[in-house]
Amino acid sequence: RELLPPWLVIVAGLTGIVLLCISTKDVPVSPLRTKYGIVLDAGPSRTILFIYQWTTTKANKTGVIRDCSSCPVQGLGVSNYSDSPQKVRKSLEPCLNWAQKEIPAEQHSQTPLYLGATTSMRQPNLTHPILSDGLLAALTVALRSSPFDFQGAQILSSPEKEAFNWVAVNYVLENFFKYDWRGQLVPSGKGMAGVLSVGETSAQLTSKVEEGNQAPKEGVRLQLYGQTHNVYTRHCPCHSTDQLRSRLLSMLIQ
Repeated sequence: RELLPPWLVIVAGLTGIVLLCISTKDVPVSPLRTKYGIVLDAGPSRTILFIYQWTTTKANKTGVIRDCSSCPVQGLGVSNYSDSPQKVRKSLEPCLNWAQKEIPAEQHSQTPLYLGATTSMRQPNLTHPILSDGLLAALTVALRSSPFDFQGAQILSSPEKEAFNWVAVNYVLENFFKYDWRGQLVPSGKGMAGVLSVGETSAQLTSKVEEGNQAPKEGVRLQLYGQTHNVYTRHCPCHSTDQLRSRLLSMLIQ
């Protein structure tokens, strides 16, 4: 056998000593960049501002939410300002100022800001479209004046709202993906859960249309984590909190 040259053994030994002496925290590692997004959920009784965080690492082209914080907007829901839309801006200011403190200043201009109005604005939009348009215009002016990247304010249709609820529930249940023993994101292999939401006037059952079945026209098509999901909502008008309350009162009277 040929022996290694003495100088090569010395160099290898010195290299090993240096590597052992260097602390891992001294080795520069490029940190994952944190990104932020803001969503204003304008519900029937109140509005809540949510701040979401995720890193630049994605799972099959979709971001993975890492953290979430919220700020309830004081006062009533935005639909109550239809007669005085100029007051909307003042009601949103405290939470918008809070968001500016939570998100680093250098990220403000890169942070998307959305507002989605649900039932509270859907009915006024049908009965008083001029008032509804004026309120949306006031919201747009208020949010566009913030330092964030305003992406729009819109009234969500019932299928869109229920589809977002379906995504939230299945995300929390880790039905889209899971972490393996190496800490990497992999498909969970689990089926998707259906979601039943009970409102004042009706109940909604939202589920995924299985492959091979024809998706209804009023369904919502979602592209998440490398997979396509056709989500459909079935409305049940006779199963609501108002109906349950009426039945309970009837039983008590009898």
